Amino acid sequence: MASDDGTDERLGLRAEPLPLARPGDGLRFLLGFLRRPMSVASVVPSSRWLTRRIANAAVRDGTRVVVELGPGTGVVTRSLLDALPREGRVLALELEADFAERLAEEPDPRLLVHHGDALELRAVVGEHRLPRVDAIVSGIPFSTLGPARGEQVLRAAWSVLAPGGRFVAYQFRPHVDRFATPLFGAPDVGFEPRNVPPMSVYCWHKPAH
Repeated sequence: MASDDGTDERLGLRAEPLPLARPGDGLRFLLGFLRRPMSVASVVPSSRWLTRRIANAAVRDGTRVVVELGPGTGVVTRSLLDALPREGRVLALELEADFAERLAEEPDPRLLVHHGDALELRAVVGEHRLPRVDAIVSGIPFSTLGPARGEQVLRAAWSVLAPGGRFVAYQFRPHVDRFATPLFGAPDVGFEPRNVPPMSVYCWHKPAH
């Protein structure tokens, strides 16, 4: 059951999710953007309204394993962990070394952090011995990848996603839709204006059979 603010009470989402936030994370995010402006989607972390919307799209009844591509400083990661059960896992795959180091300091044992490229996703999932991947959440800005690399990332993600799973991407520009829809069909799309910048949230469902 969803409340007025978009929180799904069935998923156990808290009214005020506890972010993976520390003093200086805003500056860390800005510096990450300046170092890799083509890889970091924004100069500020995602808002709590956006993180709730993403978690609601990714985590459903029976979801146990979520892979997050481009977690940044981890505010979406925290919402995913809040939504998952005790036996759940989040594998955070981050290209920016400083962000990966920051995430690795999080004490939640359900969080697995890997510093690497999204194109290595199949090998990374195997390395961490995850039995199945129920959902993939991507904060990678597909508008900076170009069609060829964007399609490679999407195919890598789809290849490890379990039947019936979900691929969720939150984006400022619609490039991921242009790349993914010819491959996977039409997505469900939501919009969150209470974020800087405002974001669209795309969700593709992998057929169960």
